[in-house]
Amino acid sequence: MKVFDYKKLKEYSIFIWLIIITIITILSSAIFRQNTADQNIKLKETLDNIYLKKTLVEITNNLQPRYSTINYTSKSGDTYQSIIDSLDISKKEKQIILNSILSNKSLKILNINQKFFFKFDNLLNQKIIEFKIETDKKNEIVFFRTENSEKLQSKKIKKNYTKKLVYKETVITDSLYNSAINLGINANVIIEFARLYGFQVDFQRDIWKEDSFQIIYEEFINENNEIVDTGEIIFANLNLQNTDLQLYRFEYKKNKIDFFDENGKSIKKTLMKTPINGARLSSSYGKRKHPILGYTKMHTGTDFAAPTGTPIMASGDGKVTKAGWCGGGGNCVKIKHNTTYQTVYAHMSKFGRGIKKGVRVRQGQIIGYVGSTGMSTGPHLHYEVIENGKKVNSQKLKLPSGKVLKGEERKRFEVSKIKIDVLKSDLITKTN
Repeated sequence: MKVFDYKKLKEYSIFIWLIIITIITILSSAIFRQNTADQNIKLKETLDNIYLKKTLVEITNNLQPRYSTINYTSKSGDTYQSIIDSLDISKKEKQIILNSILSNKSLKILNINQKFFFKFDNLLNQKIIEFKIETDKKNEIVFFRTENSEKLQSKKIKKNYTKKLVYKETVITDSLYNSAINLGINANVIIEFARLYGFQVDFQRDIWKEDSFQIIYEEFINENNEIVDTGEIIFANLNLQNTDLQLYRFEYKKNKIDFFDENGKSIKKTLMKTPINGARLSSSYGKRKHPILGYTKMHTGTDFAAPTGTPIMASGDGKVTKAGWCGGGGNCVKIKHNTTYQTVYAHMSKFGRGIKKGVRVRQGQIIGYVGSTGMSTGPHLHYEVIENGKKVNSQKLKLPSGKVLKGEERKRFEVSKIKIDVLKSDLITKTN
């Protein structure tokens, strides 16, 4: 009889255990895969359930992010009230926002194309945590809520723009306006240029073909190298029949700025010679046959023919005494400048922004736009100057001269003029 050999069994035991463990691992993996497959099938059946699908859609549709924003640009007919009323917030919060805006002097007037930005926290009872209003292209006012306070704080922020000095020059081949537009000069700069020379130049009769102009003015550039606004004119020159009319911007006293010729004489007079740019003198002061009434009568003003919508400027500082219907004069504006002079602007298509009886206007401010209202045969401006109660010929009016720099002011002006001339030379070199 053969005796069982325990020694040999002990030698092979490690291989036996390895085989057993391998078998158990294979069986466990097979069972796990089967269970996972069964669970995936059940989960798919559950997700395919039509009622569960509807519930998930309903839940996700009603989910909102905590923070949300709104950008808005004001349009014609908008008011602060109408813009705030469109927000999905409580009536009480709307009133807080409206009061914050109306108490800020910089936001007294709502302009078209003014930009608004609102930021909301949808988990709070008072949702608005910040909003911004653009006051102009270079500045904005930010309103924000401080902790545990219903009231909104505000601060003015200057946008990140770079100021650049630009030099432009050209020969006038058509009109001053068209020549400037063809150079890419902003319309605001052209209007200001015309205002400066309006005291001494009749843009219809004094400018000849092949006359020229030069100008240095400010532009504001954003981070994308885009022009977002224009600033002050620094220097201007209008060459008429080989005669230079140079103007230099100069601060002669603190916050007192004017334009002076090369001899230190201000070009500012009581009234501008022509309150409109690019117009044609169509009827002068004096007796004429009335184009509608058909008989000869005194024409007590000067008519300037221009396209409908051409801006009309106040020819001097003053107070509006009328802005309304003037019978045969149609829509008209009357301005009292001082105890001596008044001016009248008739046949307007519409009035300038904010122009109404009692408001003060500055020289060169747009008070209305050319039209053909009232007794008129076509779009034009009828312009009258009244001196001591009597209507006079605006084109022959002798107006008092402006300020003449003397003493220390004149010395400082001469230094400033040299700096501007050097700047002009540098800009011309860079342009060429």
